[in-house]
Amino acid sequence: MLRYLLGFTAALTLTLLTGPFLIKKLRELKFGQNVRSDGPESHLVKQGIPSMGGIMFLASASIAALAASSFDPDVMLIVITMLLFGGIGFADDYLKIKKKSSDGLSAKQKMGLLIGSGIIVALIYDGLSGGRTDIRIPFSGTGIDIGVFFIPFVVLLFASVTNAVNLTDGIDGLSSSVTIVVILFYMATGYRTGMDDAILFGACLTGGLLGFLNFNRYPARVFMGDTGSLALGGAVGILAIFTGHELILILVGIIYVVETLSVAIQVIYFKRTGKRFFRMAPLHHHFEKLGWKEKKVVAVFTAITVVAAVAAYILA
Repeated sequence: MLRYLLGFTAALTLTLLTGPFLIKKLRELKFGQNVRSDGPESHLVKQGIPSMGGIMFLASASIAALAASSFDPDVMLIVITMLLFGGIGFADDYLKIKKKSSDGLSAKQKMGLLIGSGIIVALIYDGLSGGRTDIRIPFSGTGIDIGVFFIPFVVLLFASVTNAVNLTDGIDGLSSSVTIVVILFYMATGYRTGMDDAILFGACLTGGLLGFLNFNRYPARVFMGDTGSLALGGAVGILAIFTGHELILILVGIIYVVETLSVAIQVIYFKRTGKRFFRMAPLHHHFEKLGWKEKKVVAVFTAITVVAAVAAYILA
Protein backbone atom coordinates (compact mmCIF):
# COMPACT_ATOMS: atom_id res chain seq x y z
CA MET A 1 0.00 0.00 0.00
CA LEU A 2 2.86 2.38 0.79
CA ARG A 3 4.31 1.87 -2.70
CA TYR A 4 1.01 2.84 -4.28
CA LEU A 5 0.70 5.95 -2.12
CA LEU A 6 4.28 7.01 -2.80
CA GLY A 7 3.86 6.47 -6.54
CA PHE A 8 0.61 8.45 -6.57
CA THR A 9 2.10 11.30 -4.53
CA ALA A 10 5.29 11.43 -6.59
CA ALA A 11 3.40 11.60 -9.91
CA LEU A 12 0.96 14.21 -8.58
CA THR A 13 3.76 16.37 -7.17
CA LEU A 14 5.92 16.12 -10.29
CA THR A 15 3.02 17.16 -12.51
CA LEU A 16 2.07 20.11 -10.32
CA LEU A 17 5.68 21.31 -10.13
CA THR A 18 6.58 20.91 -13.80
CA GLY A 19 3.21 21.99 -15.22
CA PRO A 20 3.74 25.77 -15.14
CA PHE A 21 7.21 25.44 -16.69
CA LEU A 22 5.95 23.17 -19.48
CA ILE A 23 2.99 25.43 -20.27
CA LYS A 24 5.34 28.41 -20.50
CA LYS A 25 7.69 26.50 -22.81
CA LEU A 26 4.85 25.32 -25.05
CA ARG A 27 3.69 28.92 -25.36
CA GLU A 28 7.20 30.09 -26.23
CA LEU A 29 7.46 27.39 -28.89
CA LYS A 30 3.99 28.40 -30.16
CA PHE A 31 2.75 24.84 -29.79
CA GLY A 32 -0.84 26.03 -29.63
CA GLN A 33 -4.17 24.40 -30.37
CA ASN A 34 -5.69 24.85 -33.82
CA VAL A 35 -9.45 25.06 -33.31
CA ARG A 36 -11.92 23.83 -35.94
CA SER A 37 -13.91 26.69 -37.44
CA ASP A 38 -17.06 24.52 -37.58
CA GLY A 39 -16.97 23.67 -33.88
CA PRO A 40 -18.94 25.23 -31.03
CA GLU A 41 -18.54 29.02 -30.96
CA SER A 42 -17.39 28.85 -27.34
CA HIS A 43 -14.30 26.95 -28.51
CA LEU A 44 -12.98 29.78 -30.68
CA VAL A 45 -11.38 31.37 -27.60
CA LYS A 46 -9.29 28.20 -27.21
CA GLN A 47 -7.26 29.01 -30.32
CA GLY A 48 -3.58 29.09 -29.40
CA ILE A 49 -3.91 27.45 -25.98
CA PRO A 50 -0.85 25.18 -25.60
CA SER A 51 -1.33 21.58 -26.72
CA MET A 52 0.87 18.50 -26.13
CA GLY A 53 0.29 18.94 -22.38
CA GLY A 54 -0.05 15.18 -22.05
CA ILE A 55 3.73 15.20 -21.73
CA MET A 56 3.15 16.28 -18.11
CA PHE A 57 1.42 13.16 -16.87
CA LEU A 58 3.29 10.85 -19.25
CA ALA A 59 6.62 11.87 -17.77
CA SER A 60 5.51 12.02 -14.14
CA ALA A 61 3.57 8.73 -14.20
CA SER A 62 6.38 6.92 -16.02
CA ILE A 63 9.11 8.14 -13.66
CA ALA A 64 7.04 7.40 -10.56
CA ALA A 65 5.95 3.93 -11.74
CA LEU A 66 9.43 2.81 -12.80
CA ALA A 67 11.04 4.10 -9.61
CA ALA A 68 8.39 2.65 -7.29
CA SER A 69 8.50 -0.75 -9.04
CA SER A 70 12.32 -0.89 -9.23
CA PHE A 71 11.96 -1.34 -13.00
CA ASP A 72 9.77 -4.45 -12.78
CA PRO A 73 9.41 -6.02 -16.29
CA ASP A 74 5.60 -5.93 -16.22
CA VAL A 75 5.52 -2.28 -15.17
CA MET A 76 8.12 -1.50 -17.81
CA LEU A 77 5.87 -2.99 -20.50
CA ILE A 78 2.90 -0.97 -19.24
CA VAL A 79 4.96 2.23 -19.29
CA ILE A 80 6.45 1.45 -22.71
CA THR A 81 2.95 0.85 -24.07
CA MET A 82 1.75 4.22 -22.83
CA LEU A 83 4.83 6.00 -24.20
CA LEU A 84 4.65 4.17 -27.53
CA PHE A 85 1.11 5.30 -28.25
CA GLY A 86 1.90 8.71 -26.78
CA GLY A 87 4.72 8.98 -29.30
CA ILE A 88 2.25 8.52 -32.15
CA GLY A 89 0.13 11.26 -30.65
CA PHE A 90 3.18 13.51 -30.32
CA ALA A 91 3.94 13.09 -34.03
CA ASP A 92 0.32 13.90 -34.87
CA ASP A 93 0.32 17.00 -32.65
CA TYR A 94 3.62 18.21 -34.06
CA LEU A 95 2.36 17.95 -37.63
CA LYS A 96 -0.82 19.84 -36.73
CA ILE A 97 1.24 22.64 -35.24
CA LYS A 98 3.68 22.68 -38.14
CA LYS A 99 0.85 22.81 -40.69
CA LYS A 100 -1.12 25.26 -38.52
CA SER A 101 -4.26 23.20 -39.05
CA SER A 102 -6.35 20.56 -37.27
CA ASP A 103 -4.97 17.87 -39.60
CA GLY A 104 -1.85 15.96 -38.57
CA LEU A 105 -1.14 12.39 -39.56
CA SER A 106 -3.46 11.03 -42.24
CA ALA A 107 -6.05 8.48 -41.13
CA LYS A 108 -4.10 5.70 -42.85
CA GLN A 109 -0.79 6.78 -41.30
CA LYS A 110 -2.26 6.99 -37.82
CA MET A 111 -4.07 3.66 -38.05
CA GLY A 112 -0.98 1.99 -39.47
CA LEU A 113 1.13 3.24 -36.56
CA LEU A 114 -1.52 2.24 -34.01
CA ILE A 115 -1.77 -1.27 -35.46
CA GLY A 116 2.02 -1.60 -35.68
CA SER A 117 2.42 -0.50 -32.06
CA GLY A 118 -0.35 -2.88 -31.02
CA ILE A 119 1.47 -5.78 -32.67
CA ILE A 120 4.72 -4.91 -30.88
CA VAL A 121 3.03 -4.73 -27.47
CA ALA A 122 1.01 -7.91 -28.13
CA LEU A 123 4.15 -9.88 -28.99
CA ILE A 124 6.05 -8.64 -25.93
CA TYR A 125 3.06 -9.41 -23.69
CA ASP A 126 2.83 -12.86 -25.26
CA GLY A 127 6.36 -13.54 -24.06
CA LEU A 128 5.82 -12.14 -20.56
CA SER A 129 2.51 -13.96 -20.04
CA GLY A 130 3.81 -17.31 -21.21
CA GLY A 131 1.52 -17.39 -24.23
CA ARG A 132 -1.84 -16.43 -22.73
CA THR A 133 -4.68 -17.03 -25.20
CA ASP A 134 -7.85 -16.79 -23.09
CA ILE A 135 -10.27 -13.93 -22.56
CA ARG A 136 -12.78 -13.57 -19.74
CA ILE A 137 -16.48 -13.37 -20.59
CA PRO A 138 -18.03 -10.60 -18.46
CA PHE A 139 -20.55 -11.57 -15.77
CA SER A 140 -20.21 -15.30 -16.51
CA GLY A 141 -17.24 -16.25 -14.36
CA THR A 142 -15.84 -18.16 -17.33
CA GLY A 143 -13.49 -17.52 -20.21
CA ILE A 144 -12.79 -18.84 -23.67
CA ASP A 145 -9.54 -19.79 -25.33
CA ILE A 146 -9.21 -17.97 -28.64
CA GLY A 147 -5.82 -19.45 -29.46
CA VAL A 148 -3.97 -17.78 -32.33
CA PHE A 149 -6.59 -15.04 -32.45
CA PHE A 150 -5.46 -13.59 -29.12
CA ILE A 151 -2.74 -11.38 -30.63
CA PRO A 152 -5.08 -9.96 -33.33
CA PHE A 153 -7.63 -9.40 -30.54
CA VAL A 154 -5.07 -7.37 -28.55
CA VAL A 155 -4.14 -5.33 -31.63
CA LEU A 156 -7.83 -4.59 -32.31
CA LEU A 157 -8.31 -3.62 -28.67
CA PHE A 158 -5.51 -1.06 -28.80
CA ALA A 159 -6.65 0.40 -32.12
CA SER A 160 -10.21 0.74 -30.81
CA VAL A 161 -9.46 2.13 -27.35
CA THR A 162 -6.85 4.65 -28.47
CA ASN A 163 -9.19 6.08 -31.09
CA ALA A 164 -12.11 6.13 -28.65
CA VAL A 165 -10.19 8.00 -25.95
CA ASN A 166 -8.90 10.39 -28.62
CA LEU A 167 -12.47 11.20 -29.67
CA THR A 168 -13.47 11.77 -26.05
CA ASP A 169 -10.79 14.43 -25.63
CA GLY A 170 -12.77 17.38 -26.96
CA ILE A 171 -13.62 19.64 -24.03
CA ASP A 172 -11.76 20.83 -20.95
CA GLY A 173 -11.13 18.03 -18.47
CA LEU A 174 -13.42 15.43 -20.06
CA SER A 175 -10.97 12.75 -21.15
CA SER A 176 -8.92 13.06 -17.96
CA SER A 177 -11.95 12.83 -15.68
CA VAL A 178 -13.53 9.86 -17.43
CA THR A 179 -10.23 8.01 -17.72
CA ILE A 180 -9.39 8.46 -14.03
CA VAL A 181 -12.59 6.55 -13.20
CA VAL A 182 -11.73 3.80 -15.70
CA ILE A 183 -8.23 3.49 -14.23
CA LEU A 184 -9.65 3.26 -10.69
CA PHE A 185 -11.86 0.40 -11.88
CA TYR A 186 -8.85 -1.50 -13.19
CA MET A 187 -6.96 -0.79 -9.98
CA ALA A 188 -9.86 -2.29 -8.05
CA THR A 189 -10.01 -5.38 -10.26
CA GLY A 190 -6.23 -5.61 -10.02
CA TYR A 191 -6.53 -5.64 -6.23
CA ARG A 192 -9.16 -8.36 -6.43
CA THR A 193 -6.92 -10.57 -8.58
CA GLY A 194 -3.59 -9.69 -6.97
CA MET A 195 -2.19 -7.71 -9.91
CA ASP A 196 0.13 -5.42 -7.94
CA ASP A 197 1.77 -4.00 -11.05
CA ALA A 198 -1.54 -2.80 -12.46
CA ILE A 199 -2.43 -1.16 -9.13
CA LEU A 200 0.93 0.59 -8.86
CA PHE A 201 0.87 1.93 -12.39
CA GLY A 202 -2.77 2.95 -12.02
CA ALA A 203 -1.94 4.87 -8.85
CA CYS A 204 0.90 6.71 -10.59
CA LEU A 205 -1.16 7.57 -13.66
CA THR A 206 -4.08 8.71 -11.50
CA GLY A 207 -1.73 11.03 -9.61
CA GLY A 208 -0.38 12.40 -12.88
CA LEU A 209 -3.87 12.95 -14.29
CA LEU A 210 -5.14 14.68 -11.16
CA GLY A 211 -2.17 17.01 -11.34
CA PHE A 212 -2.85 17.63 -15.02
CA LEU A 213 -6.51 18.41 -14.29
CA ASN A 214 -5.31 21.35 -12.23
CA PHE A 215 -4.23 22.92 -15.54
CA ASN A 216 -6.76 21.28 -17.88
CA ARG A 217 -10.05 21.79 -16.06
CA TYR A 218 -12.32 24.55 -17.35
CA PRO A 219 -11.10 27.06 -18.38
CA ALA A 220 -8.11 25.03 -19.57
CA ARG A 221 -4.62 26.49 -19.58
CA VAL A 222 -3.28 23.54 -21.56
CA PHE A 223 -4.63 20.60 -23.59
CA MET A 224 -3.28 17.05 -23.50
CA GLY A 225 -3.40 16.80 -27.29
CA ASP A 226 -3.13 13.50 -29.12
CA THR A 227 0.10 13.04 -27.17
CA GLY A 228 -1.99 12.53 -24.06
CA SER A 229 -5.17 10.98 -25.43
CA LEU A 230 -3.49 8.22 -27.45
CA ALA A 231 -1.20 7.51 -24.50
CA LEU A 232 -4.21 7.18 -22.21
CA GLY A 233 -5.85 4.83 -24.69
CA GLY A 234 -2.73 2.69 -24.67
CA ALA A 235 -2.61 2.76 -20.87
CA VAL A 236 -6.26 1.74 -20.51
CA GLY A 237 -5.80 -1.02 -23.07
CA ILE A 238 -2.75 -2.54 -21.39
CA LEU A 239 -4.39 -2.34 -17.94
CA ALA A 240 -7.41 -4.20 -19.34
CA ILE A 241 -5.10 -6.88 -20.72
CA PHE A 242 -2.99 -7.26 -17.57
CA THR A 243 -6.05 -7.57 -15.33
CA GLY A 244 -7.78 -9.93 -17.78
CA HIS A 245 -10.87 -7.72 -18.07
CA GLU A 246 -10.78 -6.61 -21.69
CA LEU A 247 -14.40 -7.08 -22.78
CA ILE A 248 -15.90 -5.41 -19.74
CA LEU A 249 -14.29 -2.19 -20.95
CA ILE A 250 -17.35 -1.86 -23.19
CA LEU A 251 -19.37 -1.13 -20.03
CA VAL A 252 -16.75 0.66 -17.93
CA GLY A 253 -15.74 2.82 -20.89
CA ILE A 254 -19.33 3.44 -21.94
CA ILE A 255 -18.52 7.09 -22.66
CA TYR A 256 -15.72 6.02 -25.00
CA VAL A 257 -18.19 3.73 -26.74
CA VAL A 258 -21.00 6.26 -27.22
CA GLU A 259 -18.56 8.95 -28.35
CA THR A 260 -17.22 6.61 -31.02
CA LEU A 261 -20.68 5.42 -32.05
CA SER A 262 -21.88 9.02 -32.37
CA VAL A 263 -19.16 9.71 -34.93
CA ALA A 264 -19.94 6.52 -36.86
CA ILE A 265 -23.68 7.26 -36.85
CA GLN A 266 -23.07 10.85 -37.95
CA VAL A 267 -20.91 9.79 -40.90
CA ILE A 268 -23.20 6.97 -42.07
CA TYR A 269 -26.39 9.04 -41.68
CA PHE A 270 -24.90 12.01 -43.53
CA LYS A 271 -23.72 9.84 -46.43
CA ARG A 272 -27.20 8.32 -46.80
CA THR A 273 -29.36 11.40 -46.26
CA GLY A 274 -27.13 14.44 -46.65
CA LYS A 275 -28.26 15.52 -43.18
CA ARG A 276 -26.69 15.34 -39.73
CA PHE A 277 -28.11 12.97 -37.12
CA PHE A 278 -26.46 14.92 -34.28
CA ARG A 279 -25.92 18.66 -34.22
CA MET A 280 -22.23 17.84 -34.06
CA ALA A 281 -20.12 14.77 -33.34
CA PRO A 282 -18.56 13.44 -31.15
CA LEU A 283 -21.48 13.42 -28.73
CA HIS A 284 -20.06 15.93 -26.23
CA HIS A 285 -20.19 18.61 -28.93
CA HIS A 286 -23.85 17.74 -29.61
CA PHE A 287 -24.69 18.62 -26.01
CA GLU A 288 -22.66 21.80 -26.26
CA LYS A 289 -24.70 22.78 -29.31
CA LEU A 290 -27.83 22.15 -27.22
CA GLY A 291 -26.59 24.73 -24.73
CA TRP A 292 -24.82 22.59 -22.13
CA LYS A 293 -21.78 24.21 -20.52
CA GLU A 294 -18.51 22.29 -20.64
CA LYS A 295 -18.56 21.76 -16.87
CA LYS A 296 -21.99 20.12 -17.09
CA VAL A 297 -20.94 17.78 -19.88
CA VAL A 298 -17.85 16.71 -17.92
CA ALA A 299 -19.84 16.22 -14.70
CA VAL A 300 -22.58 14.15 -16.36
CA PHE A 301 -20.24 12.01 -18.47
CA THR A 302 -17.99 11.36 -15.47
CA ALA A 303 -20.97 10.44 -13.28
CA ILE A 304 -22.17 7.98 -15.92
CA THR A 305 -18.71 6.42 -15.97
CA VAL A 306 -18.73 6.08 -12.16
CA VAL A 307 -22.10 4.29 -12.24
CA ALA A 308 -20.91 2.00 -15.04
CA ALA A 309 -17.64 1.22 -13.23
CA VAL A 310 -19.38 0.39 -9.95
CA ALA A 311 -21.90 -1.83 -11.75
CA ALA A 312 -19.13 -3.58 -13.66
CA TYR A 313 -17.11 -4.19 -10.50
CA ILE A 314 -20.09 -5.64 -8.63
CA LEU A 315 -21.16 -7.86 -11.52
CA ALA A 316 -17.71 -8.90 -12.77
